[in-house]
Amino acid sequence: MKALVNAVIYDYENYISNGYVLFDTKITEVGSMEDFVGADQVIDCCGSILMPGLTNCHTHIYSAFARGMSLYFNPRSFIDILEQLWWKLDRQLDESAVYSSAMAYGIDCLSNGVTSIIDHHASGLCIEGSLDALNDAISKRLGMRGIYCFETSDRFPLEECLKENLRFAATCSEHTGSMFGLHASMSLSHQSLKKISTVLGNTPIHIHVAESMDDVQDCYRNYHISIIERFDRCGLLNKNSILAHCVHINEQEAALIASRNCYVALNPTSNMNNAVGLPDYELFRRHKIKCLLGNDGLGANITRDYLNLLFSMKNRLGSPTKFSMEDLVQVIKNGYEFFSNTLNIKLGRIEKGYEADFVVMPYDPPTPINKENILGHVIFGVYDGFKPKQVWITGKQLIKDYHPLLEVEEALEKARAEAAKVWQRLK
Repeated sequence: MKALVNAVIYDYENYISNGYVLFDTKITEVGSMEDFVGADQVIDCCGSILMPGLTNCHTHIYSAFARGMSLYFNPRSFIDILEQLWWKLDRQLDESAVYSSAMAYGIDCLSNGVTSIIDHHASGLCIEGSLDALNDAISKRLGMRGIYCFETSDRFPLEECLKENLRFAATCSEHTGSMFGLHASMSLSHQSLKKISTVLGNTPIHIHVAESMDDVQDCYRNYHISIIERFDRCGLLNKNSILAHCVHINEQEAALIASRNCYVALNPTSNMNNAVGLPDYELFRRHKIKCLLGNDGLGANITRDYLNLLFSMKNRLGSPTKFSMEDLVQVIKNGYEFFSNTLNIKLGRIEKGYEADFVVMPYDPPTPINKENILGHVIFGVYDGFKPKQVWITGKQLIKDYHPLLEVEEALEKARAEAAKVWQRLK
């Protein structure tokens, strides 16, 4: 049995000013240091805050290979961004590139305290087996928790996309889950959606929705209805589906999302980077839609997105009070809820019976810290420049003294070599 001791413990509910956590693969005991009686292995966390591992609820692992890539890039619309960058990149990904990009991205995630990710994948040179490649790197090699799907669209052979999503759906464990991936309304014909609906069953989908006005206008122009109405008529809005972005949905669409018990994954940093606008959190709040938070593959430091969600929603809603710290916490908790329900585990709390997924973050506050103000310290102190000293998943330490415990240099060398091959194929 292991113990992390002398830590400030906080999980957005419980606060202990000087406590310990006793654990194996799961937490067996939590308490104040005055009650600690010992353990087989004791790790001192004095001067640090111990929190649950972080989640990223919408990302694109392969985006790791876009860093530093040099292509002609002069977009005048969101479609241009896709065509000039992302669709060029994903078309040239083979199995080796998928695996190596996942290793590089996963190592980056762990270094930033992200222990669980929901990925939306695409790779033109490797469809069958691509989700296994992701899972082999992220969940099996690195020990992270991952939920995966393949981005079905008319850009790729439809039958291969369907087969990969359905095949991988049989793979599930405490570390691995699946969804049925689709790209967006604008890249899926009516015939494709009908085909998907015949094989989908009750599987939740993971899809981009109204990320830009291009998607909205395409749907009205070709089908004369809104995006969400189109999906609903095709029977795709299964319970627990993830609808990413939803920047440009209307009141009727929000009502449909709520009635089908779907989640919306917010990606404010990506939205601002692509200049597509920001979602209306008040719309989601009115309809009691549960929101998650992702980064759309833009880096690995999810606390940047935590902060950008807080700041951008204040600006979007025109008030410093319409999106509060408590609103941010609710979005974070929704992420833990989604992973817990999908993987059939308990994540997101420092309590007995929960998974031993932790981050330990050194923090020397310049002002008093207590139960009443801990959230303010976390958001405006801990999240700012977040780099955990320790990261644990299922009771196994993966980051120690800021460095991965597994050998990463060989994986990163392989990633650099594979990225160079992909870039060469782009020319």
